[in-house]
Amino acid sequence: MKFRLKLIPAGTRIGFVRVRFFAFVISGCMALASLGLFLVHGLNYGIDFSGGTLLEIGTDGPADIGKMRSELNSLGLGDVSIQEFGSPNDVLIRIERQDNATDEQDRQVVAMVREALTKNVDPNIEFRRAEFVGPQVSDELKRQGFMAVSFAILAVLIYIWFRFEWQFGVGAVSALVHDVIMTIGFFSATGLEFNLPVIAAILTIVGYSLNDTVVVYDRIRENLRRYKRMPMRELLDVSINETLSRTVVTALTTLLALIALAVLGGPVIRDFSLAMLFGVIVGTYSSIFIASPILLLFKVRNGKEAVEAGKESKSGAGA
Repeated sequence: MKFRLKLIPAGTRIGFVRVRFFAFVISGCMALASLGLFLVHGLNYGIDFSGGTLLEIGTDGPADIGKMRSELNSLGLGDVSIQEFGSPNDVLIRIERQDNATDEQDRQVVAMVREALTKNVDPNIEFRRAEFVGPQVSDELKRQGFMAVSFAILAVLIYIWFRFEWQFGVGAVSALVHDVIMTIGFFSATGLEFNLPVIAAILTIVGYSLNDTVVVYDRIRENLRRYKRMPMRELLDVSINETLSRTVVTALTTLLALIALAVLGGPVIRDFSLAMLFGVIVGTYSSIFIASPILLLFKVRNGKEAVEAGKESKSGAGA
């Protein structure tokens, strides 16, 4: 006996397209609010984008990350990030750049960290290297992060354009831009650290949202060939409902994994996990309420509507 869990009953007929104007208004207001927060409050840039000091250290046994973090936070150096890499004995420490810091002040910060860790954590700690991320490097990372997201969205536009039609490309890119803006607004509103792993999360969100959108678009294209006399609004609703079970199940399974990462993964991947959590929810929403209904605005027509448009054009020319 086979037991299959069905979250969405077969044959659903939810009128998603019917509420498209409401969804557009809500999404537009949220996007404007996100841009406003970004322009007014900005982002809480991490060391990767704001500059700072990077230290690589080694310990005799497994590093006591909690004790290290407690000692360094007591020094009042601002944002301090500590994480293992490679083995439990290898640790990376990132310290945000101090205001108007000089090279001499950066070296003093390293000396303070060295003294605090060797005195209060482990006298045998090995300091392997120290690097200073200046404002020029951080600005370059900002530009590269922006270019990475921009090129990804442009590549999506070209891919969807060639695979479907230009209207589908515009719809997919509109949904992706919506997702990116909303994620940036989320980080601006919450004050979570915005760093390179978050850029990776945004690129992953773009891929996830695109995957959802392409699945729906494939079904729309199939139904355009199958139901040539069905009104376009009804055809979009049918296509979204037919892929709804797959969309919901994929989103829920992804969210379960991300919730586990956010709760159990620790502070090292917390910001990445929260960005992905928010992005999956927004990406699922945009593929249903933004990417598909927007096709109506660009006059994507099925067979019946194309024939009627052709007749109107001929009658107009004859007159």
